Amino acid sequence: MSEPRVLRIAMNGITGRMGYRQHLLRSILPIRDQGGIELPDGSKVTVEPILVGRREDKIRELAAKHDVEHYTTDLDGIIQDPSVDIVFDASMTSLRHQTLSAAIAAGKHLFTEKPTAETLDGAVDLAQKASAAGVTAGVVHDKLYLPGLIKLRRLVDEGFFGRILSLRGEFGYWVFEGEHQEAQRPSWNYRLADGGSMTTDMYCHWNYVLEGIVGTVKSVTSRTATHIPQRWDEKGERYDADADDAAYGIFDLETPDGDDVVGQINSSWAVRVHRDELVEFQVDGTHGSAVAGLQKCVAQQRAHTPKPVWNPDLPVTESFRDQWMEVPDNATFDNGFKAQWEEFLADVVAGREHRFGLLSAARGVQLAELGLQSAAERRTVDIPEITL
Repeated sequence: MSEPRVLRIAMNGITGRMGYRQHLLRSILPIRDQGGIELPDGSKVTVEPILVGRREDKIRELAAKHDVEHYTTDLDGIIQDPSVDIVFDASMTSLRHQTLSAAIAAGKHLFTEKPTAETLDGAVDLAQKASAAGVTAGVVHDKLYLPGLIKLRRLVDEGFFGRILSLRGEFGYWVFEGEHQEAQRPSWNYRLADGGSMTTDMYCHWNYVLEGIVGTVKSVTSRTATHIPQRWDEKGERYDADADDAAYGIFDLETPDGDDVVGQINSSWAVRVHRDELVEFQVDGTHGSAVAGLQKCVAQQRAHTPKPVWNPDLPVTESFRDQWMEVPDNATFDNGFKAQWEEFLADVVAGREHRFGLLSAARGVQLAELGLQSAAERRTVDIPEITL
């Protein structure tokens, strides 16, 4: 058997939480260590990561720890390196447009976290540039690759719900202020000047989740809040948190069959969890309902739906959770980030578009931008179609 083709990947922002844990540690290194992935024609492709960051001591340490030969602090130089095939970016949102634009101009394929830009104009600009350059561009849509949502999508495809009526989502957890206990998220998330905002962060996710499970997002009505106005940063210094740390959205959706669906998603860094998972989505339809987290999915058919009777004078005697059945895996699920990486690498070798590209990412940025507009103007905002 011939040696596998090697794709060299410049991985920028790899010292961050997501860049390191999900993309390097749980995706690229396992792909490398398993000898790559097998393509439909029987050939194989593997990866060679190049760690890119601003702190040489940190990336040198990571390179030694994980047996990575190449690392650099010269982002511009590595983008121009003719031996580099792919540029991956997981750095700050405010820097992403510049990085991705340079990579496209250098003819590199792209795989990137989102948002792809701070504004819709910037996100559309990237999609136009990549399309003109003919490079393969992929944007992380990790939640659609996770077991819970894979099973939820399977129910949709099998017609389990009948006509879908609504989707409700709950996401978030308590992020400590940093005064008495260290915060679990970086302080820039809570400063507008640094690109922080729950809406900017999560509406990009919710757009592809809503598109991937139900259909097109037609309008948004959103309410934002900064529930915790003061926090403490990584140095223990107090700062004003002026970015929204919670967003409450209502979305008008349209299925591929033209049915109207109401979507509601609450997102908050100032909520304590009373759910089975940190994010859950409930889909209700005429023939059945289902609740999916990242791992599990439970469902209730119309024929098995009980008939509750409202009586506030008596305690509840039935266990509502026990009336649902767990949807079986019926498959082996890999890490969601790794699964998308493998799909993207196969697309690069085949020279085709990735199904979750920069145009999909632009729609996510658009939803976030219009969600913030809706909150500021206290009204429903329609979402126009984006064309390149």
